Amino acid sequence: MKTTTLLVIEVHHSEIPSFASDLQKKGFDVQTAPNGSKAVAHLKDVSPSLVVINAASLRSTGLRICQAIREKDAKLPIILIVENEGDVNKDAADAVLALPFTVQKLVNRIKPLLPGDGKNVLHVGPIRLDLEKRRVRCLGRSTKLTPRLVTLLHLLMDKHGEVVEREPLFKKAWETNYTGDTRTLDVHISWLRRAIELDPDNPKFLKTIRGVGYRLDI
Repeated sequence: MKTTTLLVIEVHHSEIPSFASDLQKKGFDVQTAPNGSKAVAHLKDVSPSLVVINAASLRSTGLRICQAIREKDAKLPIILIVENEGDVNKDAADAVLALPFTVQKLVNRIKPLLPGDGKNVLHVGPIRLDLEKRRVRCLGRSTKLTPRLVTLLHLLMDKHGEVVEREPLFKKAWETNYTGDTRTLDVHISWLRRAIELDPDNPKFLKTIRGVGYRLDI
């Protein structure tokens, strides 16, 4: 079985926990970098499945490193470790952990973010949809979806950035030509927002285009 490669960005401080060696003991292939610039420079060589940014050890918020990595590889999952969770925008990484916590908790956050076989996992921005397990992961949260919601999100992800009209969306998701009552579509959209949005009432990703349909903005 292929060992999962992690890129851990951290420096050693006596008062801040170090995670690289502990993750190695857990069976991961751990590559390290002392700062963001060196990490970004070696992304192509290391080709990690996930990046762990120990921002607490770097005495920073880690936001610039997150942005630099996203610019290089928008699909690469990022876990950000901070001293105070309130000091960071949670949208910056796929998961944010505030010290203190156990190594096992970190491993538990890593595993759901690791890519599948490529055929069954769709990636669009921070949204990762596992078609086989029927789970969507976004902004550090993982939610089980019904088959209908999986189909609906799959269609929207395929057309991300484009407006998808209500009737064609309904026909494809429900596999019907009857579009006399599409209110159930609105209900399903609201359920999807609960799964992928931090604030479902003020959606950042899944937008309503009034009188036309929906658009998934990433």
